[in-house]
Amino acid sequence: MSPDGGRAGERARRAPLRPRAEHLGPERRRPLVLDAALRLFVERGYGGASMDAIAAAAGVTKPVVYQCYPSKGALFEALLEREEGRLLGAVGEAIPERVELGGLERVLRDAFTAILSAAAAAPDSWRVVFDSERGSEPAVARSFIRGREMIVERIAQLVEQVLVEAAAKDRDRRVQLYAELIASIGQAGGRTLLESSAGWTPDELGAHLAGLAVRALEPA
Repeated sequence: MSPDGGRAGERARRAPLRPRAEHLGPERRRPLVLDAALRLFVERGYGGASMDAIAAAAGVTKPVVYQCYPSKGALFEALLEREEGRLLGAVGEAIPERVELGGLERVLRDAFTAILSAAAAAPDSWRVVFDSERGSEPAVARSFIRGREMIVERIAQLVEQVLVEAAAKDRDRRVQLYAELIASIGQAGGRTLLESSAGWTPDELGAHLAGLAVRALEPA
C-alpha cells in the first residue's frame, strides 16, 4: 500500500461519523400516516384505502403503520376525529349559547358560513367527515354520528329558545325535528358548495341556507 493510501485510510477512520437520521416514533408518525390516509380515502373510499397503500403513500413500512394504529378501523376513526374537529370546531365557535328573539337567522348564517368556509378551505376534510356516514366501517360511522349530535344539540338549544319566546305551539315535539333539519341543511350546503358548478361562495350560500332554515322555523 502506498503512503498516500495509508494516510487516506487513517483520515477516514478518524473522521467523525455522520449522525443517523432522527428516528420518528409513533407519536410523530401518526400525523403523517393520517395525511396519507386522508388522500387515499378521498381518492379510493374506505374499502380501497388498504394499510399497504397507506404505508406506501406515507413512505413507511406496513409494520410502522401498525405501530401507530392497531387496525384500519382505529386509523380511520382517528382520522375522522381529527378532520371532524377541524370542521365542527369552526361551527361550534360560530354558534353562541343564547340568541336574541329575531336573531336566529344571523346565528344560522354565521354557522352555515363557518362550516362552508371550512369545507372550501379543506375539501378533503369535509369529504372524509361526511362520506364516513356511508362508510362500511361501523366504528367510523359512529364517530361521525357522535360529532354531528354535538352540533345538533347546540342548535336544539337555540331553537328551543326561539320557540319558547315566540310561544309557539307544540314546541316540545318540534325542537329536535328543527335542529336535525338545520344540521341536514348545512350538510347539503357543503356538498353543494364542493360539487355543484353553480359558483356559490360560502357567504352567499350561508345567507341563503339561513333564510331557508328560518322560514321553515317560523312559529305557528
